[in-house]
Amino acid sequence: MMPITPVPHIDATISVPGSKSLTQRALIAAALASGESRLHGPLASEDTRYTIAALAAMGLQVDTSDRDCWRVAGAGGRIDTPSADIFLGNNGTATRFLTSLATLGHGRFRITGSERMAQRPILPLLEALRGWGAEIVSEAGSGCPPLTIAAHGLSGGRTVLPEGRSSQYLSSLLLVAPYANAPAELEVRGAILSQPYVRMTLAVMAAFGIQVEAAAALNAFRIPRGCYRARSYAIEGDASSASYFWAAAAVSGGRVRVTNVPRPSLQGDTDLLGCLERMGCRIDSNAGGITVTGPGQLRGIEVDMGDMPDVAPTLAVVAAFAEGTTVIDNIAHLRIKECDRLSAVVSELRRLGVEAEEEPARMIIRGQGGRNLHGATISTYEDHRMAMSFAVAGLRVPGVVIGGEECVAKSFPDFWERFRLLG
Repeated sequence: MMPITPVPHIDATISVPGSKSLTQRALIAAALASGESRLHGPLASEDTRYTIAALAAMGLQVDTSDRDCWRVAGAGGRIDTPSADIFLGNNGTATRFLTSLATLGHGRFRITGSERMAQRPILPLLEALRGWGAEIVSEAGSGCPPLTIAAHGLSGGRTVLPEGRSSQYLSSLLLVAPYANAPAELEVRGAILSQPYVRMTLAVMAAFGIQVEAAAALNAFRIPRGCYRARSYAIEGDASSASYFWAAAAVSGGRVRVTNVPRPSLQGDTDLLGCLERMGCRIDSNAGGITVTGPGQLRGIEVDMGDMPDVAPTLAVVAAFAEGTTVIDNIAHLRIKECDRLSAVVSELRRLGVEAEEEPARMIIRGQGGRNLHGATISTYEDHRMAMSFAVAGLRVPGVVIGGEECVAKSFPDFWERFRLLG
């Protein structure tokens, strides 16, 4: 249990770990490159440890002895057959990325994970990979892990991703496509959510030397054959991690500067800043970082968060302290995260005395300026973003206790140490 101490006045400068999304994309590109790459400012966390261990099982070594600069020995697209199952916990990004990576090998690969991972869908990705000739099976027939892959490379040519509900499916396909036996074409059907993550993937690929031809709507791609080039690559501070500190400024009426998230950024989660500005916050950005200053009173807003789902829980907690109703829309894909975040956020807000409700693809928070809220022990559902988002509420509301607080190790191992710097 982690009790949160209210802080009457916040004026802090914070740095955050490297971006989880950029770290995992850069690891894949560097591992497929020819030669040694250096990743500066990467994220060392539970999720990235799973990714690195899986790469090692495939014969791809990552030297993390220097915590600030990892060395990745790229093998030019060679993938070894692992001697044992590849276990990825509840790391959804790695499960999707490494599923595609395994298809480039030759031999049997088995990818598995935690009990929750066995409930998280991956079928659209499997269907798209099969269009490139992959032999891959969901063992339970559920379209979820565990997966068995009889790998023999990818044929390339044209395939279809039947839905774009998770940008990770699309990013996974794009990252491995240059190593297919022929130039690859990819069509995406349905709504493409979290588009900034797709643009991030394209930017990482370009940085490592592969230029993808993409339709403006990100629903069609042509990927040339090629090999990533080894390089030194700097990873931005994680905008999702920064969101909790910006939210702390918002709910407290204080000031927090995050030093190592740039603006503009490759990360779509920096769009949260525009939401906070609409709620009354002041945003200042310069070479020294991004500073959020909270107002005397926050106001409710309506917002489509389809492109920034990871910070929807952060905004929901901020909305509990606003005056008026906040509607967070287009977030059905929150239900397939580490937990059903849409339902979980609403349940825990209610536990604090917030009037909140969920609908299939949105949540509604009727804020009363933070009045009539009370302490409670918050269930985190083993979800790192639940723990960190609701810690923000405890800065204003006495008696907030975070249960299962160790789950922050997934993306931000020293979160609690840095969070204490606010006080």
